[in-house]
Order: sequence, then C-alpha cells, then structure tokens
Amino acid sequence: MEDLESSALGRVTVYSIQGCPHCVQAKASLGSLGVPVCNVDIGRHPELRARVKELTGRSTVPQIFFNCVHIGGNDDLQKLAPEELQKLVRFVKEEALPADALPLPDENQAEASAGEADGEFMCERDELANLVEDLKQGSVIGSHRRGLSLIKNSFSGAELLGWLQKEKGMARAEACEVGQALVHKKYMVSVCGSGKQQEGHFGEGKNESTLYRLLEHDPHSALNAGETASCTPLQAAELSSILREMVLKLFSEYLSADGKRVDYKGMSMSPVFERYCELAVQLQRVELLSLSREEKLAFFINIYNALVIHGYLRLGAPTNMWQRYRFFNYVSYLIGGEVFTLQDIENGVLRGNRKGVAQLLRPFSKTDPRLQVALPDAEPLIHFALNCGAKGCPPIKTYTPQDIDSQLRTAAEAFLENDDGCMVDSGKREVRLSQIFKWYKADFGGTDEKLLNWVLEHMGDSPKKTSLQSVLAAGKTKVSYLPYDWGSNSSH
Repeated sequence: MEDLESSALGRVTVYSIQGCPHCVQAKASLGSLGVPVCNVDIGRHPELRARVKELTGRSTVPQIFFNCVHIGGNDDLQKLAPEELQKLVRFVKEEALPADALPLPDENQAEASAGEADGEFMCERDELANLVEDLKQGSVIGSHRRGLSLIKNSFSGAELLGWLQKEKGMARAEACEVGQALVHKKYMVSVCGSGKQQEGHFGEGKNESTLYRLLEHDPHSALNAGETASCTPLQAAELSSILREMVLKLFSEYLSADGKRVDYKGMSMSPVFERYCELAVQLQRVELLSLSREEKLAFFINIYNALVIHGYLRLGAPTNMWQRYRFFNYVSYLIGGEVFTLQDIENGVLRGNRKGVAQLLRPFSKTDPRLQVALPDAEPLIHFALNCGAKGCPPIKTYTPQDIDSQLRTAAEAFLENDDGCMVDSGKREVRLSQIFKWYKADFGGTDEKLLNWVLEHMGDSPKKTSLQSVLAAGKTKVSYLPYDWGSNSSH
C-alpha cells in the first residue's frame, strides 16, 4: 500500500491489481487531489475480494472509496462533476475514517507480500543438460539427405548411439536408455519426413535410421526457441504463474500514468524482460500430458496472456484485421516439445479443438500430438480470462489450479458488469452483448435463448441482472451486439 503525505484526517482507498490500465489511470487522477491514497492490491490479497464485492456490489477493479463513500470504478471517477469531486475531497480532509471501516490486508501478510520477488526462479541444472552441450560441440550433428530433401542440424539414432558409446564410454544398453531419455525429456525430436520413432526402446529396429534434431535446432518461429532449456522442468502451473507475474510487473512499470499507453520499446530493453525471456525458454520441456483439467486451464490462460504481451514486444501490437489474424496465428511458444500459437491455445486447447473465427479447419488434426492436451469440451468462461473489459478488469492477476473455477466465474461477472460486455434496454426489450458472444455463440449454447440464460446465470446480483430477468420474463427478447473496441482490448 502507498500513502501520500497530507494533513487530511481521512483517506481515499483504491482496490486494484497490478497491470490494470484502469487502476493506473484512477490512481494518477487521485494522486493530484492532495489527499492520502491507500492502494490495496487484491491480486496479492485475494482474501479481500469477497468483502470488497460485498461492499461495492461489483466484481471489477478498480473500486474507489472516499472514506466510506463508494464512488465506483475509474469510469465513474472520470465522470464526476468538478464540484462533486471537490465535495468528496473536502469530506476526506475534514472527516476521519474509522479504523475498521474498510477491509485492509493483515499487516504480517502485507509485509510478506511486499517482500516477495516476482519471478523468483532458481535453475537446478538438469542431469542431461551437460551431455547435450557436449553433443552440440561434437561431430555428430550435420546435414543428411532423405530423398530430395537436405535436412540440416540432424543426426540419426545410430549416430547418436555410436557417439555415446565412443565418447562417453557407455555400453549399448545404457546408450539406448540415454537416447530414450533425451526424447522423453524433449531435448530432441524426430525430424518430420525422415521416419518417426517407432514403438519400443530407442535404438531398436527402424529407430536407428530415424533422423533427429535437438529441439533448439528445430526450425520454427516460436518466441522462446533457439536455445536449450537446461533446467530441471518446473511444474507447469508454477512456471506459468511466475511468467505471468513477471510480465505483469513489466507491463505496470512501462504503463503511462493515464493508463492508455505502454512504452513497449523501453519494456523490450528492460533487464526484467531479458530475465523473462530466459525463463520462457523453460516452457520447452514442461510436462503437459499429465495435467488435470484445472491445471490446463490455469497454465494455458496465464501463458496466453503473457504471450500476447511478448508478441507485442517482438512484433508490435496489431492495428488492423489482417495484422490481428496474422498475429494470433503466428505468435507462438514452444511448450512441452510442441509449438502452440495464440490461436492453438485458445481454440485448440481451451475450446476443446473448435474452429475459431474465420478458421475453416479445427486447429489440431486427429494425428496431431497436441490434440492430447486439448480439453474435452469448450470452456466458455475462458473468453473473459483472455479478455479485459474496456472500463474495468477482473480482480485476478494470475490464475491458479486450486481456484480456477471460482476465478473464471469472477472474471465473467466482471465482464458482464461492464456496459461494453452487456447492456439491457428494458423499454425496447433488447439485450446488447459484446461481439465475443456472437463470435463464440456455440460455446454459450448456440441459440439466443440459451445464450441469454447463460448470461443471466453468470451475472452477479445487480440492478442489471434484475432488469434482464424482467426482460426475459416478458418474452420476445431482441439480441444485438455492441461494436468491439480493438483499441483498448486486443487480447482476443
């Protein structure tokens, strides 16, 4: 929490999260009023989330109080008439705030939280990493012909076994085990078109003639490719959480005071970003197949949101429809030995391998190994975790397997709370929804009736929900869709 020096008896309290542009803009505006501003990060203190919602009736951040007077979010703050704002400022200066009036973090928790280092990661070098470095320095890796194709930076199973036996003094059985371990731990992959590794142990039968490459030599454009992930793999959820924390910290540091611009050039030259890139390499060998549904949701949502910002840093933010299409089909990470683009993560994994907007085919074919990672069905709530409303953000910084379902419901509530997510016109019996509900209508039931019932079920208690209930009860509800603001919302 941060307090400004002032002689005022009361204070302004802002409930926010790191990386939220609306929170930054609100705090910048409040900072010029000459009253103490107490910032409470409920991303770091999720235990306060329920109490704040109880007090405000809202799920979004920021939420702003002048003493005990709740004025709403950033949009409400910016719309305050000057005389009303000055009245609130005088109230804070002249009236004391009772000590227990608003929920604050426990002092011990606050100190512990302040002492945490975002992105703290100690690399424990993997037992095979040194052997891979020796292999790169040896004479095994070269070019091989298969038909008319010249396959560079490759080696056969037989050549690897020979090198392990000759240079490392291994018996054939041990060399076969090491070769199998290199494949299993995703240090190397079989080369497409050269014959895939057959069933059974490495070195048996046709496996000796199969060509392999080190994963770092496999040609693709993934943003975390080009070097070996030499650390012992972290648990997927832990690694994605660290990466998301780091990129949010970066984003916050280079966000302008009005919350409207990001200095991507400065961000890309930051030592923290360099550290982020080093850590993103470790995604190459993370284990995905053993993940539960909850672990997959948390992992891929966090990675998607981090990858969007990484993509902006490398390629710039897309500004038109063609650039957006290319961006989401091109920007990728190498994860668990496979390449995943933003499109692959959203539509392939999180939507249960459904066709996305303007896609003719499903992301993963029946023989694609990534299909094993896909959720069995589309999870409609992911659309609000991969997306931040134009007037308020979900009060969640990183998603965790333990709380993923409640976090996703909170994100949906926050989205529907905003008028750019849902508007209800009782007089016209019309419900106006975000384009997201049109693009992904199949995820929400496929018909207007099922869509509206889904929206109603996932709204928080509010006057808007009451209005929607009345409109639906009257029958013959019209559904229309709001214009989509790509300028403030480019993560979909």
